[in-house]
Amino acid sequence: MAHTPEDTVEEIVAASSWDRRVAGLRLVPQRHGTVEHSRIFAEVARAVYVPALAPDFAYIHPAPFYEPDYFQLVYDAAHAATEGFASVGEDELAAVLTMDPRTLLVFRTIAGLTKEEFGHASALVGGPLGLPPVSASKVDSMERRGIPASAGQVQVVARTLTRIMDGTLFGEPAGELRSKQDKPDTADGWASVRKFADGGVPFALFLHQRHYGGSFRQLLDATSSRRGNLIEDAVEALFAEHGISFIRTGAHNQGEIADRFEVQVTPAPDFVVYDGAGALRAMLECKATNNGGTARDKALRFERLRDESVRLGGVPLIAVLGGMGWARVNDTLGPVVRDTDGRVFTLATLDEMLTVAPFPALIGP
Repeated sequence: MAHTPEDTVEEIVAASSWDRRVAGLRLVPQRHGTVEHSRIFAEVARAVYVPALAPDFAYIHPAPFYEPDYFQLVYDAAHAATEGFASVGEDELAAVLTMDPRTLLVFRTIAGLTKEEFGHASALVGGPLGLPPVSASKVDSMERRGIPASAGQVQVVARTLTRIMDGTLFGEPAGELRSKQDKPDTADGWASVRKFADGGVPFALFLHQRHYGGSFRQLLDATSSRRGNLIEDAVEALFAEHGISFIRTGAHNQGEIADRFEVQVTPAPDFVVYDGAGALRAMLECKATNNGGTARDKALRFERLRDESVRLGGVPLIAVLGGMGWARVNDTLGPVVRDTDGRVFTLATLDEMLTVAPFPALIGP
């Protein structure tokens, strides 16, 4: 009986289990000519897999240092110690920073500089005085953990803040450039700070500053490694919870993966799964992106892994994807569905991965 592409797509979409869907996808090359393959895989991807994608840009990782409670705590301390930012001479700032190093977070934020930028600014001040600058790590330890600085470092920090606020540290910008201190809360130095500290910030101005800097920008930068490992961490937790033997690969164990499992593709897939006898049973790759062009490039990785899967005798290849970049099905998700025989999962469907061969036979006690 001849099958139209529509028949095949409908059959695959309506499959009663993931293994049946895998079997249906494997039949595509037998039932249809090559010119129809990409359309079938794209339609299956659109119907089955796209609805489970989620935009990772919609979420952020919590980080106590960046949360309002912590900032309010140190802001209250800085506000009280400076009498509402009225007592802000160099010596007065030095005294506040000595008493509570965490308040540097407030003063540095007022100055509008990152930790690295503040460290470089302190070198401009400390160098001519023969005093040590403060490194970005020292700034972080003061702000985050309240670790005291040396007397010389405190003096440099206080003088750096004073010169930034009175406009003498960086000089007048050339051409069309603007100073970072040319912003509403520091345009007139400490007088502007006191004005907003006393009267509040208009909502439109608050939103404009967000428009300038991007919502959650510092937090996103600070948690970038956690966001990058979000899918891998979830897979690792799932495998550990269900007693599945696996290795999470990295730069440190590429040689081990090649020697132990004869996996020759480099870099090795993100996870290799093995059984009690130590035999390779599955390869798993995690990829997240919210950009369609990037997803297209990442899809090529699965083609290489599919070739390796075939070379190794048909070891199942599994994809765990995240981000809306994969919603571009024709040249991104469709090819991944093809190369994995439909073994494509997201964080929303991750638990269902354990119902697909070979995992049911690998789940431990």
